[in-house]
Amino acid sequence: MRLALWVTADVLLVVGAGFRCRFRPAGADRRRTRRCRSPRRVWDSVPVMAARTAPLVLLSRDARPQAVPVAPIREPRPALRLVVGVVVALVAVLVGLAAPAAADPPSDGSGSTDLRSQLEQAQRAWLDAKTALDASVARQQQLNDTLATVQAQLAVESVAVGKVAREQYMAAGFTAVRGIVASGSATDLLDAMSLSDAVVTRQTNLIEALLDTQRQAKAAQDGIAQEVATQNELLAEMDTRKQQAQQALWAAGGGQPTAGFSAAGSAVVADYGPDRNTNGGWVSESTSVYEPATGGYITPRLANARDQAIKAGFTNYVACYRSTEDGGEHPRGRACDFAVSDSCHYCGTAVDTEKDYGTNLAAFFVFNADRLGVLYVIWFRQIWLPSSGWSSYFGCCDPSSMHTNHVHLSVY
Repeated sequence: MRLALWVTADVLLVVGAGFRCRFRPAGADRRRTRRCRSPRRVWDSVPVMAARTAPLVLLSRDARPQAVPVAPIREPRPALRLVVGVVVALVAVLVGLAAPAAADPPSDGSGSTDLRSQLEQAQRAWLDAKTALDASVARQQQLNDTLATVQAQLAVESVAVGKVAREQYMAAGFTAVRGIVASGSATDLLDAMSLSDAVVTRQTNLIEALLDTQRQAKAAQDGIAQEVATQNELLAEMDTRKQQAQQALWAAGGGQPTAGFSAAGSAVVADYGPDRNTNGGWVSESTSVYEPATGGYITPRLANARDQAIKAGFTNYVACYRSTEDGGEHPRGRACDFAVSDSCHYCGTAVDTEKDYGTNLAAFFVFNADRLGVLYVIWFRQIWLPSSGWSSYFGCCDPSSMHTNHVHLSVY
């Protein structure tokens, strides 16, 4: 008796003496299953079964292998291909729906890399110069106070020295030696000499104090003049940076002065951001705060600004970090996009309450710009810069590029 086995992915064929049975695993198509066939049809199915597998080996009792011819692989039926395609598509959709939504901020497609770079450079330099200017003005005020004190002291000392001068003039021709000799007794002579020394010492001290006060007054005046010169240089630097930002906006199709936004949100006072230096300026920060919305990292200053906005009631979706390099602050962890819709992240153009939400949020950032280290704010085709206030912002040609569905915030 010969015994042959064919093993495929889903069929086990057993051929023996006078019978052949085909077994399918659970779940197979029962309509195509025949339990047994007659002996005369045994070898009719060999080519068909060989088509379902790689080249097979026919085993007999003497274990001598014999090659079995392989028939061409049959193409699946069109209906089966359609069903499989639909199932695969449904599985892909379900997997996509089940995946967590970590959405990046929307692309600001309108702004060129050069525009973002120019805005960042100009505003950072402007803020640095503004900080230095404020420090210089503070030093000048201290010098003004010092000068006022010195001048008051100088007036008193001048009166005292003037009195000495008048006494010397009135005593002209009467010398100290003559007074001592005319005193008579030795005791009177010694007392007169001591009094004369005391008078001279007092007069000398008054004169020296007057001269020292005059030197202090001159030093204060020189310091004030130096601070004024420094302030003029800083003002010139600020104006240069202001023009740099304006030129960049004009080149991009914006930069025209606008009325901007004034809203109730501007009445909320935020807490100061971290990492200020001794003169009140901002220091550079690394991206050390994890942001769950995008899976990226942002700076502590930006995290504070975001959290202060949430604390003030602006709780809609916000995303900050974006890996795509665009010359702006998103890839550096220094910018966030605040969605104004509570039903979707960044879609459509805001109207009614959604627009009011964005207006209030933009005003909140502008009002607290110094506390939060704001570099600029973009909302509804307008941009706010510390150097020049509100002006038009060109965006083309979708709501995200025009910033009509989200408020953009960049910090130092």
